[in-house]
Amino acid sequence: MASRFKLRLATAMWFAGMLGVVVVAILVVPILASGRPLPMPVWALSAISLVQGAIFLALTVWAGVALAPKVGLRAPAFEAFANSSPIAAALRPQMVPGLLGGLAGGAFLAILSSAAPLELAAAVKTFSFPLSARVLYGGITEELLLRWGLMSLVLWLLWRFIHRSHTLPPASLVWVAIVSAAILFGVGHLPAASSVAGNLTFYIVAFIIGGNAVFGVLAGWLFWRFGLESAMLAHAIAHAIAHVVAYIAAAV
Repeated sequence: MASRFKLRLATAMWFAGMLGVVVVAILVVPILASGRPLPMPVWALSAISLVQGAIFLALTVWAGVALAPKVGLRAPAFEAFANSSPIAAALRPQMVPGLLGGLAGGAFLAILSSAAPLELAAAVKTFSFPLSARVLYGGITEELLLRWGLMSLVLWLLWRFIHRSHTLPPASLVWVAIVSAAILFGVGHLPAASSVAGNLTFYIVAFIIGGNAVFGVLAGWLFWRFGLESAMLAHAIAHAIAHVVAYIAAAV
């Protein structure tokens, strides 16, 4: 029964995360490849992105399924689906924290964009990513990769080798895992920044890592205290708010 539950949980998470992977492969890769000399057709790059994303997502999802419960991290709504339990009841306690986190995150992203390096700000106007990619990949896929998979792995390693005597990791280790995953979350945005802005100066690197890490800490805290879906909701709402603010600012 336990193995069946884990398989259903991993499958549900993988399919949810693949929404973002597919959107990135179909919509974002052609944008990044536009106007550049390419070693292969755009469709081939999209196919490679799709396959790589699917494999990496499967690995990180399974890492979370195997390790998150051991360190007290949960995805209540996905778990409810895997148990054939009411999903709405599992989501309800996460809705308000996720909404408030999304409002705070959206305000932070909007303010942060006003301080963006000139090279990055100019590039963002040229390479405008669809809102669907931001919401689906950022809100679902990235949370599965960075919080469910990576944060769970980091926390389990810390607990396994430092505080295994505790039934669950102490809060100090959880915060180390939250911050570590948040920093790596920021580092993971550097390739995309390089693609759109070209040369990465120290300021651009610090801006990308620092800005994303701040939001990553918020998402990690929501995951820890309320569940993965609250972090997903906050991430998606933050991108939606930042997108609307940027659209209004451009129209004024």
